[in-house]
Amino acid sequence: MIIKSKIKWVTLSLLTLSLLSLVAHLSVTKFSTVDLMQYSAMSGLHADFPNVVEKRFRNKKIWGVVQSLELLQPYANPRSSYPVPNEQSNGFIYAKIFGGFANIRSSICDLVAISRLLNATLVIPEIQESTRSKGISFKFKSFSYLYEEEQFIVSLKNDVIIVKSLPENLKAGRRRSEFPTFRPKSSASPKYYIEEILPKLKKAKVIGLILTDGGCLQSILPPSMAEFQRLRCRVAFHALQFRTDIQILGRRMVERLQGWGQPFLAFHPGLLRDTLAYHGCAELFQDVHTELIQYRRAQMIKRGIVSEELSVDSHLRRENGSCPLMPEEVGVLLRAMGYPPKTIIYLAGSETFGGQRVLIPLRGMFANLVDRTSLCSNKEFSDLVGPETPLPLDLFQMPPAKRDEQLKEEWKKAGPRPRPLPPPPDRPIYRHEKEGWYGWITETDTEPDPSPLDLRMQAHRLLWDALDYIVSVEADAFFSGFNNDGSGWPDFSNLVMGQRLYETASSRTYRPDRKILAELSNITRDNMFHPKHNWTLLVQEHLNKSLGEEGLIRQSLFSKPSSFLSHPLPECSCRVSSAEPPTQVKGNDGRTVYGGEDECPEWMQHGEKAVAFESTGEEGGKVDENEFQEYENDIVQLPESLDSGGKTNVTLVWDQDEEMDPND
Repeated sequence: MIIKSKIKWVTLSLLTLSLLSLVAHLSVTKFSTVDLMQYSAMSGLHADFPNVVEKRFRNKKIWGVVQSLELLQPYANPRSSYPVPNEQSNGFIYAKIFGGFANIRSSICDLVAISRLLNATLVIPEIQESTRSKGISFKFKSFSYLYEEEQFIVSLKNDVIIVKSLPENLKAGRRRSEFPTFRPKSSASPKYYIEEILPKLKKAKVIGLILTDGGCLQSILPPSMAEFQRLRCRVAFHALQFRTDIQILGRRMVERLQGWGQPFLAFHPGLLRDTLAYHGCAELFQDVHTELIQYRRAQMIKRGIVSEELSVDSHLRRENGSCPLMPEEVGVLLRAMGYPPKTIIYLAGSETFGGQRVLIPLRGMFANLVDRTSLCSNKEFSDLVGPETPLPLDLFQMPPAKRDEQLKEEWKKAGPRPRPLPPPPDRPIYRHEKEGWYGWITETDTEPDPSPLDLRMQAHRLLWDALDYIVSVEADAFFSGFNNDGSGWPDFSNLVMGQRLYETASSRTYRPDRKILAELSNITRDNMFHPKHNWTLLVQEHLNKSLGEEGLIRQSLFSKPSSFLSHPLPECSCRVSSAEPPTQVKGNDGRTVYGGEDECPEWMQHGEKAVAFESTGEEGGKVDENEFQEYENDIVQLPESLDSGGKTNVTLVWDQDEEMDPND
């Protein structure tokens, strides 16, 4: 009895203490002044960089310029006799351009070059991504939705005659389809235009071009047509200026990023549904995204774009370098290079297939991952798109009800597949399961036509890509997750890399070989987020080489054949004279892939030498001895293919935080 009574007293005491503890916690919660705050990358920047100063502190090892490329300068002016266009042209060329931002930019440059080749008058091209969208702002029409028309016309007045529209006496003929139209491929040769197009242009006086390939003229032209390559550069890097509103907001975004007193890196994942489907990278994703990629790949096979099987081994494709670097892999590579966790990374690209879920690991490694939505307000975006006709507020319609027997039969027939299974018959289908751009895949095997909202979003993506393009070109460093994919289509990353190479060849632009990086990542797959010391050195060696001559040579061999704007060397650059002449490198086809630039004119020699002298001055700084301390005793055995005789050619150099000139 005594024992039972003691147990009762102990139990009662414990219950009393638990109740008191609960009351105390509730009281603290009620009267606490701590508020819950939603995560914001910009608020994180405030915490990481509270004292913004005018001078920008940067580590030369990860932010410094590439000194071996400082002698290259932009020079797209005509070299030889270059007559102004003949006012008595052979006729008019009008064009419709289909595709996204990269396709539009590349196609316009090709159109100008073809107009010069055929001595034709070019009508301002029509951008279909904007004209297909109903109800966009009345302030803009087609070309002017993205670019400045007047700037485009005036800048090229010595190259091509450009008009805003056909003469009134020819517009009716176009509406009646009286003029011949052509669908040239991006690989069309100058001979094709001279022999096939020019006679019909002279006869009809008007021809139409429909461009769907991201271009209409082959990328590599014979040396005798170097002036046409320089014309492409003048169009892309000088004449094609974004409309004023885009330029102002883009510069404002750059100023906000630079306002923290720290350099920033721009990263473009390159995760697009079309390119992923083309290369068969579906297995890198999960669930509904795999099914969406496979559906698009089946469409490409049906249209003859892809000649391979529907199902391929995505992991083998990744090892061959045909699939993108996933964001978590890029994060590991940047950490291996020495970029600290507080590095500001700007996420470029209007579309990232897989959404925010694929970015979670990268955000975990670099908390200051920002994009345009982090830097701009909704009002700034609405001012950019202009007044638009409102769409219906609720476009959702419940599907027709199915009988119980039909639902049970569908459930039985739905075998194992990557797509999510339909809900059981006894559970209702909720609204959130039907909405969204992928909702159709749970109901039908046919993708529905784009809705009015989809078409409007496609037009808006042109503006978002333009903003990201401005920021990426001005970034202190640029890293691409997927370029040189071999599809032959122009892509955002290649255009950015080409303009950075043209404007400032010594800027820090990474051009990695995905095949080598895939091999390296396979070595340390089991401990990717804690890489070994000598693995880190191998990554640093490859990425540092990709910044300089080795990366440029590879870019010229693999990227230039499909997109001239991705590598406008040597035609659109010149080289400041130096004591050591550059070594010329030629490809298997005999063309110069590196070192064939002309010498810069005298007026550029003096000015650029002064700039080069300033940038190579001695700079002080202190050594960060803890940068690689975690790797001090971490060694892993490497295969012979990556470890030359058990040694590496890379010497570990401690990072240095250097104080840069405020005017830098």
